[in-house]
Amino acid sequence: MFDAVFDAIVIPGGGLLPDHTLPPWVLPRFERALALRRAEFVLPLSAGSPHRPSPFTAQGGPVFEAHVGAEWLVARGVPEDRVLPESLSFDTIGNAFFARLLHTDPRGLRRLHVITSEFHLPRARAIFDWVFGLDGAEYRLTYEGAPNAGLSLAVLAARQEKERAGLAAVSGLPARIQSLAELHRWLFTEHEAYRATRPAWRRSTGSEAWRDSY
Repeated sequence: MFDAVFDAIVIPGGGLLPDHTLPPWVLPRFERALALRRAEFVLPLSAGSPHRPSPFTAQGGPVFEAHVGAEWLVARGVPEDRVLPESLSFDTIGNAFFARLLHTDPRGLRRLHVITSEFHLPRARAIFDWVFGLDGAEYRLTYEGAPNAGLSLAVLAARQEKERAGLAAVSGLPARIQSLAELHRWLFTEHEAYRATRPAWRRSTGSEAWRDSY
């Protein structure tokens, strides 16, 4: 069991390799969570990514990123009842929304330490601060960047550019969406990853090297 300095360590999703293992840019997030050992619970997040097809086992069953991360943690000694996977989300906003609704609100987990890759940290911080502050919730969030491992310079540069654009895109959302109810409505009526009728994903007009970071 982890020492209870935080109620939970939260690990946003970052993709899977074709063999259904954690990629080298995601693995440092889990390694840091394991080394830190200062929380009651660990929350690995994400069903998958809209930027890559959803993986399936040889038997045809779905492979959820959060459960791959959960199994990695349990295999290294984290008690199974202390690992709370969230396998509904497909992006960082969904990571935060579903983590809050499924786990942190019901369990009263208020001191959260979010660990993600350095390239993802500014956007993750903006989103988690927003989502966990809705409806006047009294959360205490801290953040930590894990190394940008396993990415070529070209892929990392493309991903950083995409992150900057993504941060700019979400910067106006807190003014528009100021409650969990409003966020729920927006997710399931406007967000392409969650609404009932999903359009084909639009292709980027610039470099798509960033896809190799998912």
